Amino acid sequence: MTVPEAQGCPVCHDLAGWFLTADGKHYFRCPTCAARFVDRAARPEPSAEHAHYLHHENDPGDPRYRAFLSRLADPLLEVLPAHAKGLDYGCGPGPALAAMLTEAGHRMEVWDPFFAADPAALDRTYDFITCTEVAEHFHDPATEFARLRAMLRPGGVLGVMTCFQTDDARFEAWHYRKDPTHVVFYKEETFRWISDKFGWSVRFPHKDVAILSLPGTGR
Repeated sequence: MTVPEAQGCPVCHDLAGWFLTADGKHYFRCPTCAARFVDRAARPEPSAEHAHYLHHENDPGDPRYRAFLSRLADPLLEVLPAHAKGLDYGCGPGPALAAMLTEAGHRMEVWDPFFAADPAALDRTYDFITCTEVAEHFHDPATEFARLRAMLRPGGVLGVMTCFQTDDARFEAWHYRKDPTHVVFYKEETFRWISDKFGWSVRFPHKDVAILSLPGTGR
């Protein structure tokens, strides 16, 4: 097999070498931020992404789905002031997390490129932003995280949930890799790099959850 040429990492833009090939797709490994990502040529078109997302069953009333989201919601609620203004970024067709946080007394807006594409939501600033099961879909994470950083008010908090990649030996068989809309895979080291880049502090209160905070809040 001919080894593909190195590609620029979509998270940190440093050059990343070939990692492995699985199911006809090439994957690359970044030596700087530790991200793994699929070949640019293998990224799905927007129409294919949309069609895939329509099969997601993210029912805001499903107690099991709420329990899943509570891994992010609970540590986030511990640090938020009362009646904070938040944005559920990439809310999907069923913004369950936004509903949970509204029930907790916070003022929520939603945005999603396919299901809630109101550009006005991206022109506002927020006390906190949530990003659950979304970052792995980012075709251009560097731009996305810069946008999120710009929308946070001083002292703001970003809560991210995505399945962290761990053992390279298990990557080929990993269920998360096999989702055709998952194009970037993060490690804890990746979020530490992102935090350093954008001036956040970061902690990992639960598996696959990162809470990134701007300085000056004591959070």
